[in-house]
Amino acid sequence: MTDKPARPRKRDGTLRDSLIKVGITLLREKGPDGLSLRECAARAGVSHAAPTYHFKNLKGLSTAIAARAFSLFAQSMETSIADAPDTPRARLTAICEGYLAFAKAHRELFLFMFSGLDLDGDDPEFETASTRAYTILSEVSEPFVGPGDDPEEIELLIWSLAHGYSHLAMINKKRPRSKGNDLPTLAKILRHLELKPSDT
Repeated sequence: MTDKPARPRKRDGTLRDSLIKVGITLLREKGPDGLSLRECAARAGVSHAAPTYHFKNLKGLSTAIAARAFSLFAQSMETSIADAPDTPRARLTAICEGYLAFAKAHRELFLFMFSGLDLDGDDPEFETASTRAYTILSEVSEPFVGPGDDPEEIELLIWSLAHGYSHLAMINKKRPRSKGNDLPTLAKILRHLELKPSDT
């Protein structure tokens, strides 16, 4: 009796994608502390050594998950802005609403990607996805950069507003009873940002 030849390992990227999807599922079920290469391998139905062909360690898998998260994040903002009127304020409101929609739909990914976890910043996929997301924010911020303003300061102001609002809305933060539980809408808050003179 002869042994059957070993089935060749898939090299078309499907295993890598499966491991990322399993990792996201684990993240949703157990949080960041429950993420492990060994359990990802078990759930994907491969040997415990198989993930190392795609990810050197847990940091590599975490970076790939974060890259996937940033890609979905950018898609959410792009989808929202595609339906918005072509005015600076409407576009800004749209990307902030896309930001909020992502946070609500993907709570665990939102917290994970902005957790300060040690990721591989030199990973090309992560760099591309995170840069794409920030570029969207940067472009819609430009009309609000007034004379003498530092563009980066305005971008960070808008980013802080969108991120902070999304985080508060996502966790349903309770406010003083006198204020009620419902936050003012994003559109109402964004009205306080002034356009630069050339865009008014």
